[in-house]
Amino acid sequence: MDRQHYYFQLIPPRPTFPQDMTSEERALMEMHGAYFQQHFDLGKLLLYGPVMAPKGAFGLGILEVADEAEALRFGENDPSVRAGLNRFEIYPMRVAASRAKS
Repeated sequence: MDRQHYYFQLIPPRPTFPQDMTSEERALMEMHGAYFQQHFDLGKLLLYGPVMAPKGAFGLGILEVADEAEALRFGENDPSVRAGLNRFEIYPMRVAASRAKS
C-alpha cells in the first residue's frame, strides 16, 4: 500500500507558550515529545520539531501514514491534544524529495 504524507502543525495555546509554560504544561509537552519520538521510531514521522516563528512558535511534523484517517488519529491521540492544551491541523502534501539528518 502506498503511504501518504501530511504536514502536521501543532498549535500551542498562546504565542508565548515556549517561554511561559507552567509545570503542568511542561509535563504534558514531555509526554508529547515521547509520543512523537515513538512514532518517529515506528517510521510514521519523517521529521518533527518546533518552529520558532516571529508570531509565535508552533510544532511541525511530516507524517508518512496510510491515509488521512490515520493522520487524524495521530493528532487526536497526542497527549497534549487529548488534555486540551494544544490543537492541530493537518494538510496533505507531496514529498518531492527528502534527505536523512546528518
